[in-house]
Amino acid sequence: MSLWRATPDGIELRVRVQPKSRRPGLGGLAPDGAALRVAVTEAPEDGRANRAVCAAVAQALHVAPSAVTLAQGATARIKTLRIAGDPARLSDHLQRLLA
Repeated sequence: MSLWRATPDGIELRVRVQPKSRRPGLGGLAPDGAALRVAVTEAPEDGRANRAVCAAVAQALHVAPSAVTLAQGATARIKTLRIAGDPARLSDHLQRLLA
């Protein structure tokens, strides 16, 4: 899977999470280019970092926090997020974020 792919009800996005970061936010591509780097201040305990990642991605893509769910990788640094919405609009937002 590339960085993201369209699905009938939205997109699936690969992210590489950096928990307990001093500077939270989206940080461009991971070194291998196959995931979007997301840094969060939360620790990876009790799903707090996963919730923070979903919230950060939702804010960056201008969607409701409930539109972003974790599809794969609950305990891994590389995760797949499912984002509900118009795939064309979401892809456009991602293109602008990475430009």
